[in-house]
Amino acid sequence: MAEPIISIKNITKEYPGTIALKDVNVDIYPGEVHTIAGENGAGKSTLMKVLAGAIEPTKGEVFIHGEQLKNFSPKVSSEKGIGIIYQEFNLVPHLTVEENIMLGNEQRKGLFVKRKENLEIAEKVLDRIQVRVSPKTLVKDLGVADQQLVEIAKAISKDVQVLIMDEPTAALTSDEVRSLFQLMNELRDKNVAIIYISHKFDEMFEISDKVTVLRDGVYIGTENIEDLDENKLVKMMVGRELQRSQRESAVQETTIMEVRDLSSSAGIADISFDLHKGEILGIAGLLGSGRTELAKTIFGVHSIEKGTIKIKDVTHSNIKSPEHAYSLGIGLIPEDRKHEGLVLDHSCEDNINLPSVKQYSKGLFINRGKEKEIVSKYGVELKIKYHSGQLGGELSGGNQQKLVVAKTLATDADILIFDEPTRGVDIGAKQEIYNLMNGLLKKGKSIIMISSEMEEVINMSDRIMVMMEGKSAGILQKEEATQERIFELATGIANREEAHS
Repeated sequence: MAEPIISIKNITKEYPGTIALKDVNVDIYPGEVHTIAGENGAGKSTLMKVLAGAIEPTKGEVFIHGEQLKNFSPKVSSEKGIGIIYQEFNLVPHLTVEENIMLGNEQRKGLFVKRKENLEIAEKVLDRIQVRVSPKTLVKDLGVADQQLVEIAKAISKDVQVLIMDEPTAALTSDEVRSLFQLMNELRDKNVAIIYISHKFDEMFEISDKVTVLRDGVYIGTENIEDLDENKLVKMMVGRELQRSQRESAVQETTIMEVRDLSSSAGIADISFDLHKGEILGIAGLLGSGRTELAKTIFGVHSIEKGTIKIKDVTHSNIKSPEHAYSLGIGLIPEDRKHEGLVLDHSCEDNINLPSVKQYSKGLFINRGKEKEIVSKYGVELKIKYHSGQLGGELSGGNQQKLVVAKTLATDADILIFDEPTRGVDIGAKQEIYNLMNGLLKKGKSIIMISSEMEEVINMSDRIMVMMEGKSAGILQKEEATQERIFELATGIANREEAHS
């Protein structure tokens, strides 16, 4: 049997007030896709950062090719052939795609960078994963999905022996996921070891050779993928059988929002729909269809150029700002939690209270008792794992998502816009968010939910509006919403067929 390329022995990582990893032991072999699974806060990303040299363990040892890793730094790990694609992007926004891919690995002649050669290398890497982005484009001008693909291109541009992928498909379309899996299979055939982190069970079972499960920083076990099924994997991850909530409609006759002929500076055109009390209106569509732009227009980020939004019998021709939206009872859980949802260098308590602080302030004075009450209520209700004073940027991706939900709920908004509410969230936390949404509906709240997961949008929505190129391609009742029908509307196939009939 081949020797492991990486051996992790009794790795422990302690932070003030918490133990992120405790005595973890894992072997990674060449030519395998080894998935690390677990709930948010299980220690997956912390373990990957240890392997990438970004953090040093409190105790324990890491062996690469049988040699103990003595100095933990990204440079040392990179020299040992370890590449990593972080869950949170590690790109330089004001550099081009090519410059980001080649950063630290540029072809040079003396002090001078060989621009032509670097460009050619970047183009070949982008072609390899079928990315249709110009290498001369500035990264800051790319969407989330394209930035993710640039991260992947950057990692594989080097001669890696171990490639760590932390939630690489979170922002990708199904076609882009197919291309990524094809690339992973090619790398596996070349004896590259791939360490894969994902919350998507279908992906785990499709691409993995082995799965290692962590729970609360503790090693639970490693299994060959053929020896696992979904129920066994869930039980390993959460320590119990997962109770899945049944979606019961809470829709009332009362219309809480009427959108008519809405057009905005973000490319939204002639959108009309109603939102009822207790309803989840799903918004589906392909990447770039305008779903997020619609959400941000309703939330006051983009200006309305035409049309109206009627809320509780009051008609508005413009929503001037997010603060104005909050005052109207609209809250947004944004797609990009890192840049748009949280202040990462502020405490979790500050983040929860930030948008609602005016509600319990008088002049310059803040009611600290009320502040603590709100933090305690939503921290417990959403089961956010953090310690007092911990910064938002120090949480796992799923706990950051819960933090964004908590701060939005603290505003007591009646209309909640969830943009990709379960992206990068484990199956246990995902179920908690679904339960939370159902509970909000029973309290008379209304939800607009944008999701790229077809199963999620179909199962959770009472009606689904499908978007294409900034416009509504149709609104489907729950009973007529199928993956095929949504895809036909999202791609324009349905309209073309109707035109020919």
